[in-house]
Amino acid sequence: MFTLIQSHMDLNQIAASGQCFTWTPLPGGGWRIHALGRVLDCAQEGDRFTFSCTEEAFRTVWHDYFDLSADYGAYISAIDPADPCLTAAAAFGGGIRILRQDLWEVMVGFLISQNNNIARITRSMDLLRRRFGDGPAFPSPDDISCAAAGELEALGLGYRAKYLSALSAELAGGGLDELREVLDCSDDEEAVTALMSFCGIGRKVADCILLFGLHRLDAFPSDTHIKQILAERYPAGFPYDRYRGFLGVIQQYLFYYHLRQ
Repeated sequence: MFTLIQSHMDLNQIAASGQCFTWTPLPGGGWRIHALGRVLDCAQEGDRFTFSCTEEAFRTVWHDYFDLSADYGAYISAIDPADPCLTAAAAFGGGIRILRQDLWEVMVGFLISQNNNIARITRSMDLLRRRFGDGPAFPSPDDISCAAAGELEALGLGYRAKYLSALSAELAGGGLDELREVLDCSDDEEAVTALMSFCGIGRKVADCILLFGLHRLDAFPSDTHIKQILAERYPAGFPYDRYRGFLGVIQQYLFYYHLRQ
């Protein structure tokens, strides 16, 4: 077990923020995380966190996953104090961090997130891992592309099954590595264009993949919650330029605030 004191991090807020679909609640409190081919149990009491791993494993794997090198206090301090909506959102959800997740897991999660909710998406991701994965490891495009007709639909994916089947087939056989290389060499708009070339990936999903799968912090996914809050609270326009470099963090504060309120 490893214990850490950390400010500006709240496991419950992260789990409910809509960025990850591989966290499941533990019966006694806390969370079990399947990520990066590993399993981590974690619990929180105030700013004190307990993790079911060694200090070495935490420093080499999970420190980066939780984005602990970034100063989220500085992000919050940079918010315009004259902006009542955003200051309230940051105060309400200031424990959210942008996780550094696996690109493929994020692509699958947000592909099946359309017209869906966090609980159902998490269940589908867990079923995919159990049915096609290798132990704690999430199945690769090759693993999923081998699924027989009807197997994906049986996991509750509905119409999204055909999107996942097509995406897995396109990225099998080394296609995922090729896509990573393309995305690494692309700016944000070029990366969005590349992602939107795949069936089932529209602008919102592509922006989510940028933010949560590539850690491109200027991505600002816009769904119904964000569109509503921007229309109601920022009729003259949102000050995007003020928050360049961490727009995605700001988006999460706004999204979580609107979702939970």
